[in-house]
Amino acid sequence: MTVPDSAQAGKTLLSVENLSIEFGQGQSCKRVVDDLSFNLNRSETLCIAGESGSGKSLSALAIMGLLPKMARTPSGAILFHNEELLSKSEPEMQNIRAKQIGMIFQEPMTSLNPIMRIGDQMMETLKRHRIASGDAAWQHIRSMLDAVRIPKVSERLRQYPHELSGGLRQRVMIAMAMLCSPQILIADEPTTALDVTIQAQILELIRELQKEYQTGVLMITHDMGVVAEMADNVVVMNRGVMEETAPIRTLFSNPAAAYTRQLLAAVPRLGTAPPLSERPERPPVLEVENLSVRYPMRKNSLFEPPREVHAVDHVNFVLHEGETLGLVGESGCGKSTTGRALMSMLNFEGSIKVLGKDIRGLKGSALKAIRQDIQMVFQDPFAALNPRKTIAELVGEPFLIHGRGNSEERKERVAQLLSQVGLPEADAMTRYPHQFSGGQRQRICIARALALNPKIIVADEPVSALDVSVQAQVLDLMEDLQSQYNLSYLFISHDMAVIERLCHRVAVMFGGRIVEIGSRDQVLHNPQHPYTQRLLSAVPIPALDSKRDFRALLEDSKAPDPIKPKGYQSKPSQYGEINQGHWVALEA
Repeated sequence: MTVPDSAQAGKTLLSVENLSIEFGQGQSCKRVVDDLSFNLNRSETLCIAGESGSGKSLSALAIMGLLPKMARTPSGAILFHNEELLSKSEPEMQNIRAKQIGMIFQEPMTSLNPIMRIGDQMMETLKRHRIASGDAAWQHIRSMLDAVRIPKVSERLRQYPHELSGGLRQRVMIAMAMLCSPQILIADEPTTALDVTIQAQILELIRELQKEYQTGVLMITHDMGVVAEMADNVVVMNRGVMEETAPIRTLFSNPAAAYTRQLLAAVPRLGTAPPLSERPERPPVLEVENLSVRYPMRKNSLFEPPREVHAVDHVNFVLHEGETLGLVGESGCGKSTTGRALMSMLNFEGSIKVLGKDIRGLKGSALKAIRQDIQMVFQDPFAALNPRKTIAELVGEPFLIHGRGNSEERKERVAQLLSQVGLPEADAMTRYPHQFSGGQRQRICIARALALNPKIIVADEPVSALDVSVQAQVLDLMEDLQSQYNLSYLFISHDMAVIERLCHRVAVMFGGRIVEIGSRDQVLHNPQHPYTQRLLSAVPIPALDSKRDFRALLEDSKAPDPIKPKGYQSKPSQYGEINQGHWVALEA
């Protein structure tokens, strides 16, 4: 791998001058990026920050020559080492991509070829740019995967993308982007929807690789905590327009644009939530005892003994009336599986009581009756809404399923629900899901969940992919609905600041088990279990004087192996009570 001459450090690698991007022609023409300018120097990190639809990703695609065919650039220039990129042909850009300008795309699962093994995909890049061949190429691939801290490299090379976790797929994308030692690395939302520890690991890897290869990093993000951790300079975009550009310290200490101040104010910050008021003891609405969920594993050979994945293992908790219980932990810890078990969407062992009635084994009309009292808001609102149905049909569907009201009554109730979640009912009812933004779609999902006046709502990462201002609006809505209808929430999330903002109590999951549970302040401000402490140490904070040292997080925490022989019975965890209501799992 070649390292650029340090004498070149500080020179401008990339210059974007008055760039504009348009879609459509004539009266239907829409300008999505307008007069954007910035410079990127060697060894520098420039963050482009802004909300969805601001033109961040399109600007990056323009640099790579990957804009959609219907897009055009009526004005502006993109200069790489003073060479104009917009005028280059596709073969010329193919020689620049990956070799001189690498890119980490936002969603690694859609960026990696699902029918090619990881090793073959990386080899394809090396062959295309004639970097190495044969054994030297495989050695180069292994060394890069080692550099991004991927364990069991030889095994990973033979695997397909779907066999890797989200964090590992993102590491593979970084390794592929850095294979040819590019001078510029464009990272488009490289940590969106990743758990805080995985996010910290990815950010630290980018830092280390940048330091080693003196790479200029162009990072696109809506997370101001990531901006504070990574940026040297910042460009703030809003609806295609550059609101301001400034060095990181100037931007955080004295933002010039009102939009930047609004963006910074909307960021939920750990440690800033108001104190909880005293709450009288309320009756339980959900009681979970010794909940376990196991999945059978496919055999690799005829004589291999049957095995199971212990996704959730002896989980216990109680949710009270009008309370929000936060369930936090990394991907694969069992949070979402627990949520689906509560909805009886999968087989489980143990006891789940909804308003005192055990739901285990319920089917048909008995299960349908219980689901009137417990509803779920899913992580991806677009996947949860049928694209072929109007909003009136989607929100009114629960009334049809449960035989409530005639068509006029249903229409009136749907309009009322849409109004409650802040959507204009007259305009929204006849439209389809794709005609709404992510935040609006999540409001539609909440409206549908409220249709039958449930007592409990299981919210699975409902704001993880939303911009901070939209996220704040949805959280405000959930708080208002809770106070209005005395709702109880099980709020599943990996965002600790959101958990602090919304939850009364917090349960921390690790390896399929709850390792710590207590009040919000007990768990978040006085964590006792080593895993909880690790989780909190990984949270990026949108403040310049609060940068974290993420190097210790590059080694993954050692979760217990969830794969066990079929029929294996594990022992329940033992807990110690630190303070009243604050329970911590004892080490075995």
